[in-house]
Amino acid sequence: MNGLPARSLPPNAWFPEITAEDPNLEEETMTKTKKLINAPEDIIPEFIEGLVGAYPDLLCVEGGTGRAVVAKNGPRDGKVGIVIGGGSGHEPAFAGYVGRGLADAAAVGNVFASPSPEQILDAGRAADGGAGVVFLYGNYTGDVLNFTMAAEDLAAEGTPVRHIAVTDDVASAPRERIGERRGVAGDFFVFKCAGAAADRGDDIDTVEAMARLANERCRSMGVALGACSLPQTGKPNFEIGAEDMEIGMGIHGEPGMRRTRLETADSVVDTLMAPILEELALAAGDRVAVLVNGLGATTQLELFVLFRRVRKILGEKDIAIHNSWVGEYATSLEMAGASITLLKLDDTLTALLDHPCQTPALSVGAAGDIAPAGKRSARVVKEGAKAQAIDRASLKDSGAITPVLFVTMMDAIADAIRDKQNWLSELDGVIGDGDHGVTMNIGWSAVKVELDNREDDAVIAETCETIAHAFLTAVGASSGPLYAGAFRHAASAVSDRLNLDPAALAAWIRGMSDGILSRGGAKPGDKTMIDAWVPAAEAAEKAAGEGADEAGVLTAAVKAAKAGMDYTATIESRRGRSAKLGARSVGHVDPGAASAFVSLEAMLNALQSSKA
Repeated sequence: MNGLPARSLPPNAWFPEITAEDPNLEEETMTKTKKLINAPEDIIPEFIEGLVGAYPDLLCVEGGTGRAVVAKNGPRDGKVGIVIGGGSGHEPAFAGYVGRGLADAAAVGNVFASPSPEQILDAGRAADGGAGVVFLYGNYTGDVLNFTMAAEDLAAEGTPVRHIAVTDDVASAPRERIGERRGVAGDFFVFKCAGAAADRGDDIDTVEAMARLANERCRSMGVALGACSLPQTGKPNFEIGAEDMEIGMGIHGEPGMRRTRLETADSVVDTLMAPILEELALAAGDRVAVLVNGLGATTQLELFVLFRRVRKILGEKDIAIHNSWVGEYATSLEMAGASITLLKLDDTLTALLDHPCQTPALSVGAAGDIAPAGKRSARVVKEGAKAQAIDRASLKDSGAITPVLFVTMMDAIADAIRDKQNWLSELDGVIGDGDHGVTMNIGWSAVKVELDNREDDAVIAETCETIAHAFLTAVGASSGPLYAGAFRHAASAVSDRLNLDPAALAAWIRGMSDGILSRGGAKPGDKTMIDAWVPAAEAAEKAAGEGADEAGVLTAAVKAAKAGMDYTATIESRRGRSAKLGARSVGHVDPGAASAFVSLEAMLNALQSSKA
């Protein structure tokens, strides 16, 4: 079997009704995976509480989001701060690498979802010792968007910031497109080298250069034997046959290069090592560091069998192993499988690897080698611009969509996303990591809370700003910054309105589309949410220009979004995690386009109900 996971959906069945009577629900309930958790929505704060409680001499939590895990013996005056982070589910990455000599702080995202800019900012502020901060993260769309936004905000506060996306995964893009590669277990080496450079007192330019050098000399390749499952869904996020394996699988369950029959450990290692050795151009006399990493459900017994073969291959080529680590260092929940990472060493990187550190997941050197904590002074923050008050008397009040009705329409989106989250996650499980419905529901649930607490006289533009902030704070992932950008552009498009008339409603939809375009960089035909939002905006503007009322404008937008959603099933993905699939993504709807259609349809239903 070399196609997509077996749980793919049939053509033209993009919007099945999910009801209590659905016969598939009983089967899904019977096959749910088992996890030792309480409420799924509490898993991250409870994890952080347990981690910090287990290592009270090493770790603490700082900042209002509760998601910045900080080294007690790390940040100090005059030192470059090292901030790492990403989605949960990869433990001990990322918070397990916080401590003296490695990372000063980690921003902890939801499961398989990037931390939000606010969570990253908490970590950045905690790590700031006045010499600047370096952000390190895997090269995923959500991480890139959220860390970039956080870097912009932290720089605006007066802190020099550099950020580097790790790109070690050989399987995820060809060498000529190395900048598109994912960051997987190679994070381990990049974090270690950058943390050591900062700890020994290097300036921010040197720390950045050391991180980039480690990234350039690091290559990884992985294999998956079995699926993992998200705590919120309790379902495997992909399917693989009992005798199959996936070469090049991503650490979120993204499909790899090919699916083949299960082979022996030595054969698997030979397959994984070949492209790594070729790309690093390793020759006799070279030195490397080796990481054989388990993905969550692979035993130490198996991992040491894999390392045995790695060591033999390198020995036959007269390549020396300076350091080796075998175990779980960058996991994927309970996924069965492993990855191999090599770091090609020179004297500079060797010294950084050997530099002492002390964290929950990694200690190098003796305890006496770790110096005591230095002084931490209060941060000096530039004062931000103050928001301008809105002159409500100057706003245009024509149109049927009042601020109160607009909130009702937003509530309707939240309800629709909640009802369809399993379907959206299933679409994402076929071509992504299976969490789109979960993350969208997290965002819209946060929106509902914020809307319940809003000012009674808030105008539509203010409500949009509230929604944008809720998404950024709650979601992370790529959806957070993309929808935050959408609602902020939409707010600007209707900032002169009290109510929305047909033309203003079309302008609002266009603002949503333009906001996503400006932040995400995708374009029509890339198989993203843009393929629903752009035609929806065009259809809305056309309907408004032809004299349609507000319901007519939304009806046109919904029809166009549906057509755009269906269109994504006919094209290859060119953006995001599913871009690695190429032709394997054809035949499957993009989940982002599906959630755009769900949102617009919910708005239309709410508008029509208000008229009835």
